[in-house]
Amino acid sequence: MPVLVGDGPLALRRTRSVVDGEARVTVVGAMSAPLGGDRIALEVTAGPGARLRIGSAAATIALPGRSAGPAHYEIRLTVADGATLRWLPEPLISAHGSDLRMTTRVELAPTARLVLREEQILGRTGESPGHLTTRLTVHRAGRPLLDQELAYGPGAPGWDGGAVLGGHRAVGQLLVVDPSRDSGPVARPRLLGATAVLTPLSGPAALATAVAPDALQLRRALDEAAAAVG
Repeated sequence: MPVLVGDGPLALRRTRSVVDGEARVTVVGAMSAPLGGDRIALEVTAGPGARLRIGSAAATIALPGRSAGPAHYEIRLTVADGATLRWLPEPLISAHGSDLRMTTRVELAPTARLVLREEQILGRTGESPGHLTTRLTVHRAGRPLLDQELAYGPGAPGWDGGAVLGGHRAVGQLLVVDPSRDSGPVARPRLLGATAVLTPLSGPAALATAVAPDALQLRRALDEAAAAVG
């Protein structure tokens, strides 16, 4: 691992991997963040043939700050040919009064493999959520694979209605891109339990989306999706 550098609220630590040949990095929160007005960026590059797993030591909590403006958190992931990146952080919690704009941009080479999990918990126990906007953009071999934007909390129309969360407070997704599936038949969307669905994407990819009453049940639903994808 030629470069491992963290500053400000994010400390990066290389941790022991349980998989041979895979490097593992844990993101540790060195201070409270993101707060209103913060601008945070995290950049990851997996070089040719690398196997890299990135997680976090604890949940990330978006909090209100002294600044009236929103916080911005940008994640940029680049995966080279023959490389595998497993992006598996702990959940993001949108605390009451916070305002966070989060973007994740992924660039995949044609033979790159990706496992990406995102989980959002809307409000801590017994509180209403802040405002949260997330956007996930994935390109493979320079072509768009996935581009979606979601918004929750005050000011986001219909976010808690039956067509979106239906009263649930945990939402997440699991994206798997595997070039070995490129020549296989295109599967049909299917339900995974009562509140999760697995949808094939154009190319060798599948996206699982789930809602749940809490973080524990959300993780169970996404683990089930991971097992279904293989």
